[in-house]
Amino acid sequence: MQILFIGGTGNISTDCAALLHERGHDIVVLTRGRSAVPTQYRAVVGDRKDLSSMQGALRGLQPDVVVNFLGYEVADLELDFRLFQGVVRQYLFISSATVYAKPPAKLPLTEDAPLGNGWWDYAQKKLACEEWLRQQHRETGFPATIVRPSHTYSKIWVPNPVSSSSFTFAARLAQGKPVFVPDAGENLWTLTAASDFAVGLAGLAGNPKAIGDAFHITSDEVLTWNEIVKEIAEAVGASAPVIIQVPTDFICGIAPQMIGALKGDKAHPGVFDNSKIKACVPEFKCRKPFRIGVRESVDWLRSQPGQQNLSPKVEALCDEVIASWQRQKT
Repeated sequence: MQILFIGGTGNISTDCAALLHERGHDIVVLTRGRSAVPTQYRAVVGDRKDLSSMQGALRGLQPDVVVNFLGYEVADLELDFRLFQGVVRQYLFISSATVYAKPPAKLPLTEDAPLGNGWWDYAQKKLACEEWLRQQHRETGFPATIVRPSHTYSKIWVPNPVSSSSFTFAARLAQGKPVFVPDAGENLWTLTAASDFAVGLAGLAGNPKAIGDAFHITSDEVLTWNEIVKEIAEAVGASAPVIIQVPTDFICGIAPQMIGALKGDKAHPGVFDNSKIKACVPEFKCRKPFRIGVRESVDWLRSQPGQQNLSPKVEALCDEVIASWQRQKT
């Protein structure tokens, strides 16, 4: 199959494109020309917000499957609909498990769990995209499949409750600085290696049983935030990490920009029932525990310091929240 990736060089999509290429598919990556695309793929340059630019970039291509990792607004999907309706066999939209209602009504979460996140506009926009796609599938037969990753990481991310795309949280642990977790740090959470997620996505690509349906793809391993931070600490060689438990409401009062990520996601339990993806894609199984995956990420980022994305803003946020909480307690 020819598979078009709208976004194919990111945290999750890199592993997905690599696996599908390994399985013999022709991979095309739409890019704005700012990120390097592996030479084994075909790169096309276009502005995915502009119809004429997209038409020019895709001229001569006949993708069987489109995988959209960069859909954040209904307008993005409306443009894709004009391009791909009646053309492709399947349109895979990468949504997010943040669309589930928070707090969850019951655990583990299934794909039929109530939807609607009142805390995070990112999740609300993803849900609006899902609803629009479902409507198009009902009314026109548009061959959409919805995929909901949860907290997924690759070698370029060390997942944490503050900012997973930056190595700053891990660097603080390595330096012996304190870090914080929401509430008592005992909230149950799921982290998924992108290489494992890729197996599920690859099994959905071109799969007629998946059309018109939604699937989350996550690990079955469940850890607390305290356990996650201790694993990160061990990975960076910090034998005695200083973990400060701070109430979620206090964190969000000091740093309102954390409301979506915490009240809309990480401060609530994220435990998933993966029966649906396993039934549709029998080969799907998460083989990489976080203990192994986080060490791979730390080792790679230490070997590639230019990819660490160290952030003074994340550093300052951690310092401010911890200092404010300690003053509050005295």
